[in-house]
Amino acid sequence: MSTKRVLIAEDSSVIQNLARKILEFQNYDITSVKNGEQVLQILEKEDFSIILLDINMPVMDGMECVRRVRALDDKEKAAVPVVAITGNAKNYTEEEFKTAGFNDVLVKPLNFDRLVEVVNQLTDK
Repeated sequence: MSTKRVLIAEDSSVIQNLARKILEFQNYDITSVKNGEQVLQILEKEDFSIILLDINMPVMDGMECVRRVRALDDKEKAAVPVVAITGNAKNYTEEEFKTAGFNDVLVKPLNFDRLVEVVNQLTDK
């Protein structure tokens, strides 16, 4: 079984580093980017088991990014599990996250047990 690859898009390096450490401890291979545009660029070249997407990022936010991912021509990449990370979940309803294409939502401050649980669930093919 190959290592599961996680793409973290988060403009806060603190959260990015914490999530990386937690998930690396679970033997995930982590790639980090700072915005949605970088997610789309790296997805063209590489495959990931799951994407963790911050909602509020510069250049392209998480909502726009997940819509673009879902619209990709490569059906496998378009179907990759995507989890929203948000500091203000109240701005969106769960329905809006689902409609945009997210599989799940993690609210900041991140609960790391929940992070691991969600990533494990969604990558457990």
